[in-house]
Amino acid sequence: MRLADFILRDMEAILGQWEAFALTLLPAAANMKSLALRDHAQQILEAVAKDLTTSQTREAQSEKSMGRAPQLIGASETAAQTHALLRARSGFEINQLAAEYRALRASVLRLWMDACQPETPHPGDIMRFNEAIDQALAESVSFFSAQVDQARNLFLGMLGHDMRSPLQTIQMTAVYLAALNAGDKVSGAASRLIHSGARMQALLDDMLDFNRTKLGLGINISPTSVDLADLFADELNLLRAAHPDHQIDLEVEGDSQGVWDGRRLQQLLGNLVLNAIKYGAPEAPVRVIVTGEEEEVRFEVKNIGVAIERQTLDQIFDPLRRGPDQENKYDTDGNLGLGLYIAREVAKAHGGNIEARSDEVETVFAVRLPRVK
Repeated sequence: MRLADFILRDMEAILGQWEAFALTLLPAAANMKSLALRDHAQQILEAVAKDLTTSQTREAQSEKSMGRAPQLIGASETAAQTHALLRARSGFEINQLAAEYRALRASVLRLWMDACQPETPHPGDIMRFNEAIDQALAESVSFFSAQVDQARNLFLGMLGHDMRSPLQTIQMTAVYLAALNAGDKVSGAASRLIHSGARMQALLDDMLDFNRTKLGLGINISPTSVDLADLFADELNLLRAAHPDHQIDLEVEGDSQGVWDGRRLQQLLGNLVLNAIKYGAPEAPVRVIVTGEEEEVRFEVKNIGVAIERQTLDQIFDPLRRGPDQENKYDTDGNLGLGLYIAREVAKAHGGNIEARSDEVETVFAVRLPRVK
C-alpha cells in the first residue's frame, strides 16, 4: 500500500495517536479538549498525502527537504503555520511543537509499515514523507518563533510604558528631598536616587525604542526647525560635566540649521560620544565635526584608540552588541548594548544613515542627515 493512500484511509487512527501524544505536553494541554489537541492535524496530513502524489524535480526535492518549498503567491497560511500560531497562543513551548512532529513522523511510519505486511513498504514514499514533514515543521517553527517574538516585544513595551509612572514619582520625590536641605545624609541619599533614576529612565527609553523598531514601528520623531550647532553644544556640555576627565571638542562649518527632531539627534550624538569615550584612548580628545552642505548636514564623531576589527565593525550596529572586551560581561554603566543600534535607527527615521570606519589612526562614526525641503 502506498503511503498517501494509507494516510487518507487510516486518518482517524493517526489522529488518535497525535491527540494522545499532544495530551502529554503539559501544562499547556492540561485543559484542552480533543478538537484543540488535534488542531489542524488532519489538514497537515492531507497536505502531506497530496504532496506524496505530486511529481517533483530533484531540485524541488532538495529544497523541500531543507524546509524551503516554494510558497504560492497570495496563498493564505498553511495548516502547519496556523497550527503553530494556535499552539503558541495556547502556551506550548517550541520544543513541544517540534516533539509533535517527531511523534507524528514515527507513528505514521510505524502504522503504515505494519499495514504493509507482508509487502515491503515503498522506499520512495519514506523519503517523500520525511521531506513533507520537514517542510511542515519548518513552517511551524518559523511562525511560532515570530508569534513568540511579537508577544515578548509587546509585553516589554507595555512593561516599559507602565514603569514610567512609578519611576517619575521616585524621581520627583528625590528632587523634593534634595530641595529640603535637611542635612548631608538626606541630600546624599536624594542625589543617589536622582542619579539612579536617571539611569533607569535611560534604560527604559532604550528598551521602548528597541521594541518599537522590532514591532515595525520605527523610532518616533517630531521634527521642528532646529540648529544642530546649538543643540550639540548643549549636549556636549552635559557630557563634559559627566566626564570631566575627557576632552570633547566641537567644530562647526557651514549652515547647521534644518528640520529635524532635536531631542532625538542629541540622543544620537550622545550615544556616539559615549561610545567614543568608552572605547577610545583616555588621554585623546573626542572630536565632533559638523559640516553643513546644500543638500544635507553631515557630522562625524572621531576618537583615537585600538582599531576595530572588520568582523566587529560589520556587526557594530546590531542590537545587544558591545565592544569585544565587553562581550558576556555586565555593563556597570547600565548599558543594554543598544546605543549604536538606536543611533542608526534615529538616523534612518530622519531619512539619513550612519557609517563606521576604523584603522590604526582613528575610529570614525559618520552621520548623514538630508535637509527637508
